[in-house]
Amino acid sequence: MRRTPVGVDIAKLKFDVAVLLDNQKYKTKKFANTPSGCREFAAWLSRFGDCHVCMEATGSYSTELATYLADNNYHVSLMNPACIHSFSNTELTRNKTDKSDAAMIARYCALHQP
Repeated sequence: MRRTPVGVDIAKLKFDVAVLLDNQKYKTKKFANTPSGCREFAAWLSRFGDCHVCMEATGSYSTELATYLADNNYHVSLMNPACIHSFSNTELTRNKTDKSDAAMIARYCALHQP
């Protein structure tokens, strides 16, 4: 069974999420990078079934979310930021926002299944 790819662009205070749907469209949302934000994200994510969550390894910013998701039986991949950056260069996209970065990470997750 295929897992639904989810990209997370994480920062100190918040994180942007993009869920890549079967029709190649995205469901996106922002959450606070706090314990309650992690819980809200997991509750929101549950509607998409079995998910594979990918995010850049950003040290302390990503640790709490990745740990929370793994502890709650989500498949989580922490990616080297250099790999994500190299992938983004191949896409030739000009629009660089947190939302578009989350979508790009979801595409990376779908293609490479790290």
